[in-house]
Amino acid sequence: MKIWVCIKQTFDTEEKIVIENGKVDEKDAEFIINPYDEYAIEEALQLRDELGGEVTVITVGPDRAENALRTALAMGADKAALIQDPSLVGDECVLARMLAEAIRREGFDLILGGNFAVDSGSGQVAIRLAEELDIPHIGSVTGLNVNGRQAIAKRDAEGDTEAVESTLPVLITAQQGLNEPRYPSLPGIMRAKRKPLERLSAQDLGLSDSLKTKTLIIEEYLPPEKEAGKILEGDLDQQVQELVEALCGKGLSFN
Repeated sequence: MKIWVCIKQTFDTEEKIVIENGKVDEKDAEFIINPYDEYAIEEALQLRDELGGEVTVITVGPDRAENALRTALAMGADKAALIQDPSLVGDECVLARMLAEAIRREGFDLILGGNFAVDSGSGQVAIRLAEELDIPHIGSVTGLNVNGRQAIAKRDAEGDTEAVESTLPVLITAQQGLNEPRYPSLPGIMRAKRKPLERLSAQDLGLSDSLKTKTLIIEEYLPPEKEAGKILEGDLDQQVQELVEALCGKGLSFN
């Protein structure tokens, strides 16, 4: 079975984000594998060990993204691919197209990815990738069973559990609770240095710089700092009066 895992290198979730000139300053920042993608990697490794086959991790990004791929290889993935071409760096539409071209040429049975990335939070790339490959997509999965060419995925739905069945190939996005991702072992880290990591460009994928983004980021900025909360004092009537005055002071009106 050919299993692909789409991952993204994101800011460390403990990292303090700094904005300079309307853009995120990446200087001296720490980067990690997107946490939701770790669940996808772990699930792929468990399925490979159970059913056989190989796991390939793939990402789009700059040179530093190789560190994320090496970490996935140290966890146990078999191969990795890094798509790197400044002419094609863009939005979710472009990313999905690049991933689709790379995966399509090698063949696939199952594609896994994180439910969304903790930096952008768009949750679009995997869905667009499934559309590009013309395969079904099941999102926010917390349980997965693959038997032959059938996959049954479980996910939370309105306080209950929903089961969705699909034939392979299918694309699955992982939610927290699907599994407990393993840590790379020292032997795994040493083996990762010898595992194949392919670098791909636009020319390799048969794409050109004519593939343009559909969206444009005008500015990036931090959310405003939260104001301190206020405790209402006095009896109930006084508290109500104080609350009304506070709301009116913010421009709200009561008829």
